[in-house]
Amino acid sequence: MDLSSNVFTGNLPTSLFENFQAMKIIDENIPSIIGDHAALRTLNVSHNHLEGRIPASLHQLSVLESLNLSFNKIGGGIPQQLAFLTSLEFLNLSHSHLIGCIPKGKQFDTLEKCSYQGNDGLHGFPLSKDRGGDDGIPQMITPVELDEEDEEDEEEEEAGEEEEEDDSPMISWQVVLIGYCCGFISVLSIIYIMLSTQTPAWFSRMVDELEYKIITRMQKPKKRY
Repeated sequence: MDLSSNVFTGNLPTSLFENFQAMKIIDENIPSIIGDHAALRTLNVSHNHLEGRIPASLHQLSVLESLNLSFNKIGGGIPQQLAFLTSLEFLNLSHSHLIGCIPKGKQFDTLEKCSYQGNDGLHGFPLSKDRGGDDGIPQMITPVELDEEDEEDEEEEEAGEEEEEDDSPMISWQVVLIGYCCGFISVLSIIYIMLSTQTPAWFSRMVDELEYKIITRMQKPKKRY
């Protein structure tokens, strides 16, 4: 049974589910009695005008694989107990009036942002930086704490800029030194090649003349006084 894309308003009557004893797969929500249908695998009541809260009894649906409550007027928070739905593969709670912190753990750690978008009151992974406690319960953030976080971010940015400025002169000297070394090695290589091949001829003659002058001066006897 799929009751999505209707014009239901308010809460669905409990009596609607009391006669589903023979059904193994149904698609419904809102009344807490829905948790008694342990064989439920798919639940889709999207695109209606349903109100109320998400019943915590949904965590009893141990084989539930798909849950779609999107495009309704469901309010309140997401029950932390839903984190125990280990068989859940698809979840869509988007475009409702949900508030509070998104539960942590198990299947909820693998869901994408699109599962929760359109709920301005929701926060936590994967929508934003999680401000909840270890148990997923939202914690109050005071203006003073927000100011402290902003100051810490500014200090980190300033420290990063200072490090970049300190490193830049060292990097410049390293580049210059590497350039000089490469140039010196290149000059030595060129001279070696020219001496080995004796080209060009004028350079070879100049080297021979210089070598001759050095040897002559070294062999010239010193005057004795």
